[in-house]
Amino acid sequence: MQQVKVRTYEPSLAPRRTRMEVPGWSGKPEPRRNGSHEHVWHCLPFTEGATYGTEVLFPHPGEVRVTGCNGEPHFDGDIRTDPDTGLSTPPFRSFGGRFYSYQLLLDLKPEPGFAVRTEPHPRFYTDTTGTVPLALPALIRDFWPMMNFCIFKTPAEGHTHVFRHGEPMLQLIVVPAEPDYELVPMGDEEAAERELQSRRVHASRDTLGKDTHWVSASNTVFDGTYRHILRAAKAQDKSG
Repeated sequence: MQQVKVRTYEPSLAPRRTRMEVPGWSGKPEPRRNGSHEHVWHCLPFTEGATYGTEVLFPHPGEVRVTGCNGEPHFDGDIRTDPDTGLSTPPFRSFGGRFYSYQLLLDLKPEPGFAVRTEPHPRFYTDTTGTVPLALPALIRDFWPMMNFCIFKTPAEGHTHVFRHGEPMLQLIVVPAEPDYELVPMGDEEAAERELQSRRVHASRDTLGKDTHWVSASNTVFDGTYRHILRAAKAQDKSG
């Protein structure tokens, strides 16, 4: 298992493996059964994607609101400014107007050949209020000894991002430092095999998903076929 070493000047940043919050940003604890409203935690590919990384929590007490105003971010809330240095706590500042930065001071050291990528926290995609901060992607390689700041997109005019103590504000993912792959056309034989696999899965859904079949409140059909196949694939990997 790969290790990622962590160093931070602010323990309350509390980087941790990303968690689905039910109830919370992942939805309500409605069971998978007929008539339930569908939530993202019902979807295993989203759940695995959302919990793949590390979430960083806003460490400061109180609340900070960032509002788009005349093309600039306006900061309001529990903010203190040093009269001698002009530095603010929490350490937010405008970054060219269209963006703003937060001084993170977090060091994540992956193993050689890997890097740390910043991205929006998955709760951004489930939010209906428009208040969840939107972190920009960045790739920090293992030779860089400190992630000094992260960049967020300034909200649209009149809209507001909200940072609250203990709420996740971005996600970090450990990835290969070099995208060492290329996109190539699939060969006819492999394409035919994939098509056959697809048809086999489709034909077996009534059997594999029989005991997990349900229809949501929006008349969307769900079943556990993907979960069953994933469980079998993981078991096969473990057995070698």
